[in-house]
Amino acid sequence: MKIEDVIKTNSNLEDSKKIILNIYYTQNVIGDKFNELIKPYDLSSEQYNVLLILRGQKGCPANMCIIQERMLSKNSNTTRLIDKLLLKGLVTREVCPENRRKIEVLITEKGLDLLSILDPKIMEHEDLFAANLSSSEKEQLITLLEKYRTLK
Repeated sequence: MKIEDVIKTNSNLEDSKKIILNIYYTQNVIGDKFNELIKPYDLSSEQYNVLLILRGQKGCPANMCIIQERMLSKNSNTTRLIDKLLLKGLVTREVCPENRRKIEVLITEKGLDLLSILDPKIMEHEDLFAANLSSSEKEQLITLLEKYRTLK
């Protein structure tokens, strides 16, 4: 469906505006489906992102700075996200013995179990959106998106 049909306009839009509108609209479509998927598990997409970051640490703790720099959404309140995950028993948070100003966060077994349940569902979600594209189109889209967000 063309973006003009989505926003119900007959105006002749500039290509640069069409690109931005398409990216925003696509982000919302993907995000809405993703949120439907994780909602039954009482997770937000940002909380899910934190769990992935912590699983990627392979048993090593991550401090708040590491988590924040790896977040997809840089505007997230990392402390609040960790607090919510802590209340759900999905992470632990401890003061670093060597540096008492540093907070270390680890994913719990419960957090790892939740991710193992979600992994196949997320893979199916990702495959659903990529199903309309050939392998070369996927590679081209990745290249174009990476190029598009690189400002001169």
